[in-house]
Amino acid sequence: DLEKEQLKTLKKVVKNFENGLPIKNVAQITEILNLCAEKVNEQEAFTEPLCELIKLFGLPFQKKKSSDEINYSAEVAQSIAQLGYLMRVPSSQVKIQICKSIVNFYNMELPGKLLPGHQPTNANYKIQMAEGGLVEALVLSLPLVENQLTEKLWVLKALQHLSTSGVSCEQMVKTQAASRLCLYLNGADPSGQLVFRSSDILWNLLESTSKEEVTNQLRSLECVHALKEAFAALLTRGFRHCDYQLRNDLLVIATLLAKNPAVHMIESGFAKLLIALATFTEVKLPNPFVKGFKLTYSYEDFEMKKLLFNIIGILSKDPSAAQLLSENHVMPALLYYVKKNEKPGFHDWSASQYEELQLHAIAVLASVAPVLVDKYLSCRANTLLLVFLEWCLGQDPFYGQGNSFHGTDGRGNKLAQMRYSIRVLRSVVALYDDAVSTDLYDQGAISQLLDTLKYAADKSKEKEGTVLLEIQADILFILSVLCENDVHRKELFSCEGIDRLIPFFKMDPRTLYIGLGYSCVLLSALDCLWSCVIGCSVAEDCFIEKQGIFLLLDLLASKEQNLCNIILGILVEFSDNPKTTLHMRVWRGKRDQTAANLLIQLWRQEELDLGVKRDQHGKIIDTKRPLATSFQKQQKVIPVPASCPSFAIMEISENIRAKIYSLFCKLGFENLPGLSAKDFVTLAIIQRYLDFKIGEVWSEIRKELKEEFRPVTPDMTILKFTSEASETTGESVAVLQNEILERQHHDKIQEEKKIYKEIKDAHIQREVIKESWENFLTRTSNYEALKVRNLMEQKI
Repeated sequence: DLEKEQLKTLKKVVKNFENGLPIKNVAQITEILNLCAEKVNEQEAFTEPLCELIKLFGLPFQKKKSSDEINYSAEVAQSIAQLGYLMRVPSSQVKIQICKSIVNFYNMELPGKLLPGHQPTNANYKIQMAEGGLVEALVLSLPLVENQLTEKLWVLKALQHLSTSGVSCEQMVKTQAASRLCLYLNGADPSGQLVFRSSDILWNLLESTSKEEVTNQLRSLECVHALKEAFAALLTRGFRHCDYQLRNDLLVIATLLAKNPAVHMIESGFAKLLIALATFTEVKLPNPFVKGFKLTYSYEDFEMKKLLFNIIGILSKDPSAAQLLSENHVMPALLYYVKKNEKPGFHDWSASQYEELQLHAIAVLASVAPVLVDKYLSCRANTLLLVFLEWCLGQDPFYGQGNSFHGTDGRGNKLAQMRYSIRVLRSVVALYDDAVSTDLYDQGAISQLLDTLKYAADKSKEKEGTVLLEIQADILFILSVLCENDVHRKELFSCEGIDRLIPFFKMDPRTLYIGLGYSCVLLSALDCLWSCVIGCSVAEDCFIEKQGIFLLLDLLASKEQNLCNIILGILVEFSDNPKTTLHMRVWRGKRDQTAANLLIQLWRQEELDLGVKRDQHGKIIDTKRPLATSFQKQQKVIPVPASCPSFAIMEISENIRAKIYSLFCKLGFENLPGLSAKDFVTLAIIQRYLDFKIGEVWSEIRKELKEEFRPVTPDMTILKFTSEASETTGESVAVLQNEILERQHHDKIQEEKKIYKEIKDAHIQREVIKESWENFLTRTSNYEALKVRNLMEQKI
């Protein structure tokens, strides 16, 4: 009788709240739910009332006051979380009803009748309250429904709705939801809902939480294998439009996994399947991995093809995948697209689709080629690329669509094709492999690249763009590598290459800050000059005759910090040619500036940046360490092996002072025009730079020895002598600087005296002229004075 009364009472409760629970009674109803859940384990009759009570949670809660949502938030959140814990009740009906109620959180329909004085809570209120223990409980309940398809699908449906919230996704990741869901991808499910809902939740996790954390959960061999099997099943047995979309969704997840080196893509065989799928239409070789698959050339297949190319590019960064890429003919498959576009459509792809695939394939080739160099050479890839590049320069009627990411600036032209073919050449040349360089040289690549450089430079004058600048920078780099350390190639380059280089050095320095890539082009041109001209007397003379040294000095005069070191290094290399020194002496910059004055200004600015102590006139302050920078003075003595350069030696390559000294050694330290007294003061330091640097090295040796042990007396004498010699050199330079300044002061006084004498003489002359004028006026205006004047002249 008690059981019947309890069931009757439960029905009354359900009937009373059939339009929704008052928010203040939610906690009490939850207590009743827990009591019913305990009864269900013993008496099955309580299952139906329990489900009816759970169903009430799917209806909107009702509130009397607006503040009720906040006041009862903790109780409501705990009650909703309790729904998840009820998943442990051994009843399929209860589990399904819990999931249905959760799904109803997102499909809230207002009840036909409200309780007196109540109104429904906000539509998102339950969703916000569910962002807690409910998610965790549902994920942990997955093993309970592992062998029950219907219940499992309902749990996944509930989790799918909950995963639209970032907070809920964070809770799922904490409970290892990603790995749990992935393992269920291959469960028996004729409807296909299992894969669909699981993959959708994984997508939401990847989008709303840390990708690294999710991929770490999916990196196990079991998860990757499950993902592979699900993908393979959709590949061969999926024929619906939604199957194709789902297949591509799994492929995107696989792409994200492939980026993590710890994921077992190769061990699981997934990588081999994807590579075979990416290449089977181009290679035309039988492959068991793609048996039964037929490409339909639909939009979904087009997207899949791009994703597969992308995965090949990702796998190429993994050294362990190199053999796999080679064995599955990736190189010939990608080179298949390195050919001119002959007709509007290819193999049922539209013209725009084929162009996008072509550009994507060539872009991926730039990543794959350095990994498979031997395969690259055996497939005669250099030949194909140079022929393709020649087509890009030709006048064949072709109008690129320029719609894709890789087709930037390629609409109505072949710039995109040119850009990526050049990028492939750059990627293999950057390996500094003699076989690659020789192969390119033997096929006349230098001349062809110079023609391409001229074409890109001319186009760049018509319209500025990052693509054209990138092409020019890449070509200059390729030429640098091809001609480096080979005099014959440098001579071949000089025939027309110098004419291509000269315009880059006439570039306005202000364009370096536009942001389009001019700075990269200029640096590439300087590198090309260093590698393709210097070291070949024919090329050097040609460059100098075309006023190249003047252009370099003009660039140096702009005082761009990131260019000065490079330009000075180039000038030092050129200074072995006697014509260079002559041109440097002749050069004049703005306001008739000379090369010597420019170099001295750069020296002073460099010392200012390094924190070297000088007085207001530029004189030496510390005669013991006249070159020491502020960083050197802060450094403690660190003993290093003899094979390691000390800081004093390393400092030479880190700033421009050594290069400026080298140039003055060629220019000479005397008879330099255009220098002021302050310049001569600085020049005195530059002249003794080598002596000061030797003194620095000896000083480091002395301090290192002092840290380790005491040298023998003869060695101590030598060390003391070197220290005194260095200090004496510093003092002599300081004396010379004082003499220069005193001479300047004396010359200044003499100049002032001379100017004063000129002023005084001019004043006396004005007085004489004034007196003569006054006498003239007196004679002409006073007759008596005129008579006296005439009498005096007669007596004389």
